[in-house]
Amino acid sequence: MRSKQHSLRGIGALGLTVLLSHSSLVLSFSLRQLSGTATRIPGVHLKASVVASPPSSPILQDDFDDVAKPRGAKNDWEVHKFGGASLATAELYRTVGDLLIRESEGREHGTIPTMAIVSARGGMTDLLVKVVDSALLNFEQAIVALQEAVESQVSLLKELAPPEITDPIEARFRSDGQDILSVVQSLRMLHTVPAVTMEVVTGFGEIWSAQTLHAYLQTQNVPCEWIDARDILVVKSDSSGLGEKGAASTGGVTPLYEITTERLSHWWNNEGRNAGFLDLSYEKGQVPIVIVTGFVAQTIEGVPTTLKRSGSDYSATIFAKLVNAGRVTMWKNTDGVYTADPRRVPEAFPIASLKYDEAMELAYFGAQVLHPSAMEPCIDKKIPVYVRNIFNPDFEGTIIQGRCATLKDSFDSKIMNWRSKSGFVPIKGITSVDKIALVSLEGASIGGANVAERFMGAMADNDIKVLIITQASSESSITVAVPENEGQRALQVLENVFELELSRSKINSLSVATGMSIVAIVGEGMAMTSGVSATFMTSLSSANVNIRLIAQGSSERQIAVVVAAEDTTSALRAAHMAFTLSETTATITLLGCTGNIGSALVRQLQEQKTRLAQEFGVSMCINIAANSKKMVVGENSQCLDVDNLSSLIKSDEALAFDLDKITNLMMADVHPLRIVIDCTNSEAVSEYYERWLSSGINIISPSRKVAAGNLERYKCVRAAEKANSVSWLYESSVGSALPICTTLQDLYETGDKVKSITGCVSGTMAYVLSSFSEDVPFSEALRAAVEKRITENDVWEDLSGMDMAQKVVILARSMGMNVNLEDVEVEFLIPEEFLKKEYPVDWNEMTAAQLEDIKCMDALMLERLKAATAEGRRLRYKFLIDKETGKCKCSLVNTETTDPLYRLKLYENLVAFETSRYETSPLIVKGAAAGPDLASAGIFADLLRLTRSFSSNQG
Repeated sequence: MRSKQHSLRGIGALGLTVLLSHSSLVLSFSLRQLSGTATRIPGVHLKASVVASPPSSPILQDDFDDVAKPRGAKNDWEVHKFGGASLATAELYRTVGDLLIRESEGREHGTIPTMAIVSARGGMTDLLVKVVDSALLNFEQAIVALQEAVESQVSLLKELAPPEITDPIEARFRSDGQDILSVVQSLRMLHTVPAVTMEVVTGFGEIWSAQTLHAYLQTQNVPCEWIDARDILVVKSDSSGLGEKGAASTGGVTPLYEITTERLSHWWNNEGRNAGFLDLSYEKGQVPIVIVTGFVAQTIEGVPTTLKRSGSDYSATIFAKLVNAGRVTMWKNTDGVYTADPRRVPEAFPIASLKYDEAMELAYFGAQVLHPSAMEPCIDKKIPVYVRNIFNPDFEGTIIQGRCATLKDSFDSKIMNWRSKSGFVPIKGITSVDKIALVSLEGASIGGANVAERFMGAMADNDIKVLIITQASSESSITVAVPENEGQRALQVLENVFELELSRSKINSLSVATGMSIVAIVGEGMAMTSGVSATFMTSLSSANVNIRLIAQGSSERQIAVVVAAEDTTSALRAAHMAFTLSETTATITLLGCTGNIGSALVRQLQEQKTRLAQEFGVSMCINIAANSKKMVVGENSQCLDVDNLSSLIKSDEALAFDLDKITNLMMADVHPLRIVIDCTNSEAVSEYYERWLSSGINIISPSRKVAAGNLERYKCVRAAEKANSVSWLYESSVGSALPICTTLQDLYETGDKVKSITGCVSGTMAYVLSSFSEDVPFSEALRAAVEKRITENDVWEDLSGMDMAQKVVILARSMGMNVNLEDVEVEFLIPEEFLKKEYPVDWNEMTAAQLEDIKCMDALMLERLKAATAEGRRLRYKFLIDKETGKCKCSLVNTETTDPLYRLKLYENLVAFETSRYETSPLIVKGAAAGPDLASAGIFADLLRLTRSFSSNQG
């Protein structure tokens, strides 16, 4: 294998010159000489260039071989591109090398000529940028950074191959380092960094990376060689510098294919021939692997340049076109192109296939796919692009190929609502662009086409990139979205252009708003399909995301909105969920998680988890759980391990219970469907209801502290619910799982007039009054109810009638009655002094004392029972709400056989609605309603009601 000298071609000795022009004076001398010159020449402009070495003499035409059709190969070339993250360590270089060998061995139809485009080692480009930037301020720091760059690459190289392979490569690396040092040393005199200097120096990252991978492949005894793309790829570049990191921009760089093809053919028939590529036996498994430097190129004048940041993707597609490749594979560290950024939308998943147009739209709006320019070579040659995971190579990833239907073709299609097409999802992905500014011209009274012309002309003349434009009211208002770092400059440019109009008040204002992001949905299925915009906008509304700007492309393949930066993740998740690209996820804060009802709810959610996902597309995620003393929080809003919730609450990781902290965490949660479930009986918790609802957080409340509490607070909470389009549900606060509140709501919404409601909504009263007898004392029946966990924690709440009275208040308020708890006439079943008596704090001790005290009521209750029995009646605790008289009452009564309560059984609740429609025979809701399992079932029903409502509101 011949030795290569791919340095700066002997900087200071041969080709690299610095041209200094001052007036008519032009001088030329070497950079090595310049770097030793301490005197700065005032007023002198410096320009650096690398003069290309002429290719060696061409071979005879009779011996010419076409690189696009290797002699003996049955398959087309395949091109693979590896980014810096895939080449960060020696082990990753091995992984890449082994992967290339495996891919070259073919799939079904024989071996495959293989080309790999490589980026610099992970972090190397930034390190070389640091070398250049530091040279102006601290040359010693530049030297240190350069030494780090060279030594780290040498160290990595030595891990991959023996000295007989690495020694000459190491020598080239160190020689390159000296050349770089000569270049940056001269910058101290220039006091600036010419763009060409930055491009020359940073390009060495790819040069070194290609040789490093080539060294490893040599150890595997496979036919291989490497190419410095600056010897082959010739481009026309209209811009200078590297571009912004992560911008994936190749704008202004145009490959010159004719001369590039000639150079690649020359390389194949000279260097390739020397490497034995022209004489390989493909049938015997021999196949060439060519490593090419990404990112770097050369201008027609021979000046080193780059394809800008992330330009290695462009290198891959250019070389794929040059060799007429059968496919291009972009190797990433993810399983393809995702429906959304998985760092922001954890539910995102890989897209199986995309059209070129869809991929370009996604890329334009920030998705890490390929830059639109980088796809052009493959579009031209109809080469499919695969995006695959280097760490999961068996996964097919995403394939990008084919074109979308044109707008003209779409017009011939029948318009249909997207939800009417079973299994059809109109969009492929959702993406965003951060750091956006909105520049607006408002209230122009000058009219005419010249407003838009002057506005956009000013942007173009000053190289300000316009991402979106909206215009309204005959050009009286124009808004554009531009990169945030260009916002103020755009404003200043427009102020100069419209200076006269502003001074004469013909334009109301020019303004710039920063801290914005673009969120866009993309997909071919949007064309001529109704309901897509409605679904998108409704999803953002449901997530309480305000839209500052809306735009739809004429192709109907994308809809973009501009939102506040802090709302971006919420918008992405809401839209992703709305188009059923992921399950409807409800993030839940569970207060009272270790109580009877809270524990029962957790069990039910776990038992139904799989069914909810499969049948309803719903995921219930408890990410905050608390009892009265401690709380646990899922990291980054992730779901808690609810199987071990009790252990988590008791662990050292648990935090002190803090309602303010819980509130802040919920407000910071970017999920669009956030729910608090209040299983406490806490007055302190109830004080936060209005604040939560005002923040777009839904509440499910078996607690009656608010629904039956202070009337003014109740009205404020109701107003907050209505104003913020959220829900406060409390079905389980009245009849556990029985649909009592929803039935009452349905009656009113259908125009029925509810005259009165009667019944029994106390499981404790139903059980005790149905089970005590002459043989079973009242106190023993109550003890049995306690043991079955039917009662409230404080049994006096049941026997005082306060539990039922609170439920009466809730129902009465739902009927439109302005009542407070003190407005309810209540009959106690215990002496009033028991309510004033102080009992132990410990629940077991308190309950034991209460059960002992209640024995004093056994004789009286037995007497009441006998009296009822003698009349052929049954003893029941009954409530009455009379809308006309405004009377609310709870009392112990002897029910006749015609009363629905007469047949009330153990554990049951019963509510009878007398309405205008149900006048001759009341509407009755009856069923088991005692115990925590049924109460939690009512909460569960409210949860499903909320998620269904949220999903249906998405369009």
